[in-house]
Amino acid sequence: MKKGRPDKGLIIIIISLFVLGLIILFSASLIVSQEQYGKSSYYFFHQLIYGGAIGLIAFLITQKINYRFWKKIALLLFFLSLILLVLVFVPNLGYAHAGAKRWLTFAGLSFQPSEFLKLAFVIYLSAFFTRKEEGYLNSLIPFLAIMALVGGLIALQSSAGTSALIAIVGFIIYFLSGARFYQLISVVICYLGAFFALIKFTPYRMERFLTFLNPTIETQGMSYQINQALLAIGSGGILGRGLGHSTQKYNYLPEPIGDSIFAIAAEEIGFIGALLLIFLFILLAFKGLRIAKKVPDEFGRLLAIGITSWLVIQAFINIAAVTGLIPLTGMPLPFVSYGGSALIFALAGAGILVNISKHIKE
Repeated sequence: MKKGRPDKGLIIIIISLFVLGLIILFSASLIVSQEQYGKSSYYFFHQLIYGGAIGLIAFLITQKINYRFWKKIALLLFFLSLILLVLVFVPNLGYAHAGAKRWLTFAGLSFQPSEFLKLAFVIYLSAFFTRKEEGYLNSLIPFLAIMALVGGLIALQSSAGTSALIAIVGFIIYFLSGARFYQLISVVICYLGAFFALIKFTPYRMERFLTFLNPTIETQGMSYQINQALLAIGSGGILGRGLGHSTQKYNYLPEPIGDSIFAIAAEEIGFIGALLLIFLFILLAFKGLRIAKKVPDEFGRLLAIGITSWLVIQAFINIAAVTGLIPLTGMPLPFVSYGGSALIFALAGAGILVNISKHIKE
């Protein structure tokens, strides 16, 4: 690949995930869309117009902007994301769904600040650890302060999955920035303390953890979702029931277009189709790490790793939760689950990764 040209393979992977995600969402949303809005295509067109169209514009813009520009406004983006997170708790601005207050509403449109935070956080932390001249490279206390601030705001929104994702991605960036062994151990200890505190003092998180340990308890209660998800995945077999032929989306499986959408996909397109989706995320990880290895500066390297880690780890947290490998988290599947904010910022982040690929040295 010649310098100055984007990685075409990376672009193909991103577009493939986007298109496949729309196909899966269209099929998974048919029933819930018909019941709630009287037309089977409502969620599909809403995702296509408000998420897909804006997201593709964001992708085209960010892949044109030199990635070093984001370092200049990293602090501004981070502060803006924190302000938006706080505004969620302001009456008449914040919007709650299923007991979780994670959205802002304005002029009839909703926006999820935590999705913007994911991108802003990766940019800011990548910039933070390249300010070597200010002694920040191996600074443990500032890193823990940042993680506590962000993690606390996210936890207040009842989003354990996002908190876990932020913690993991932050740890990866910190590790690759040159942190020492004792600092990494200190971070892990703090993480474990926060994890057990969240489980102990929030009953629904304890329920999810108990369900993970024993999915057979209260199959019509707290274990219902994971059991229905596993039933959907198992009934799909090798080739699946066929697009549009899922039975679990008929009000059996909760959140069929959200965090459970992988189960619907596995039911309809089978093991082979689900494996294709997983393989695309593996290819995205391979491409992102290859770009990070060849980019000429530290900020580009950390930014490429951060964006790749965010998208790929989020995908595998979602898939692992739906398949019973980890407790349910409520984490959406990138490029696939319904949510305009998530799709917009995932495509914006992918665009930045494409721009970084233009500057790699062969």
